[in-house]
Amino acid sequence: MRPWSGVSPRTEPRGLVNAGLDNMAKAAKIVPKTVAIIGAPLDLGAGRRGVDMGPSALRVANLNARIESLGIAVEDLGNVSVEQPESARPGQKNARYLEQISATCRELAGRVEAAADRGLFPLVLGGDHSVAVGTVSGMAQSLRKQNEKLGLIWLDAHSDMNTPKTSPSGNVHGMPLACLVGYGPKELTELYDFSPKVDSRNVVLVGIRNVDMTEREVVKRSGVTVYTMRDVDERGMRAVMREAILRASDGTSGIHISLDMDGVDPGEAPGVGTPVRGGFSYREAHLAMEILSDSGLVRSMEIVEVNPILDAANRTADLGVELVMSALGKRIL
Repeated sequence: MRPWSGVSPRTEPRGLVNAGLDNMAKAAKIVPKTVAIIGAPLDLGAGRRGVDMGPSALRVANLNARIESLGIAVEDLGNVSVEQPESARPGQKNARYLEQISATCRELAGRVEAAADRGLFPLVLGGDHSVAVGTVSGMAQSLRKQNEKLGLIWLDAHSDMNTPKTSPSGNVHGMPLACLVGYGPKELTELYDFSPKVDSRNVVLVGIRNVDMTEREVVKRSGVTVYTMRDVDERGMRAVMREAILRASDGTSGIHISLDMDGVDPGEAPGVGTPVRGGFSYREAHLAMEILSDSGLVRSMEIVEVNPILDAANRTADLGVELVMSALGKRIL
């Protein structure tokens, strides 16, 4: 298998996929026993206000009790500290609030690292998607101490691979994945003084349908694998997720799920800041989480970009909690 280099991977040799799945089935499965919930109410990276209330919306949707109903213990570690835009200077126009976002990501990385070191399953509640720099950095550092690597599956409408040089808005929530594979401002790429945090060949984007023209070259150059919504439409979520898991797990000791709720179609998840039509259906989103859970390879997760201001009766947060539960093992029967 080789990373995408300009064309989405529409075919995969059947024998290679089956062999990989057989090896995966033989591996020791990661079974979450205790979930460490960490809120990251950051909205400095986004262009619209409101995602700072995302952690509260998810908790109001009874997240903790619903996870416990699966027989999994919960430690809610509260929220990391975040500076408010009213008391902060945005700084450079091509990476707005970079200093403040970096500070929050450093704190978040430390909390995630500490939870992972204790054998807990970190679950980060965003906040805008720039929090992923903190989450993934913390997980990567925890595994690095054991000479192990992390795989990453990024479910999103956007590729989030802008840099300050390519970003049309300067909003950092459009840059986190680029930072994690080594492109972007050093304040974010060099947390823990090593970069990249994740090998690009173990990074898979799923559901992409909106990429800035200036961003496309970064995506192509990076070597990440991309499954657009066309791939999901043509091949189905099952085939896409099976291949995504194989790529993300190749040579790694587990997978981090980064779930942006705008990956889901806005008809199902209206409460997001940057909705794009044509996303995952309700069942496609659940199937993706169920297949990830079945793999036994998921070590951590984050759910981001829930914006209660734009939502209807907390519908998006409620769906987000449902998807977390599917990722943690809930099944229909």
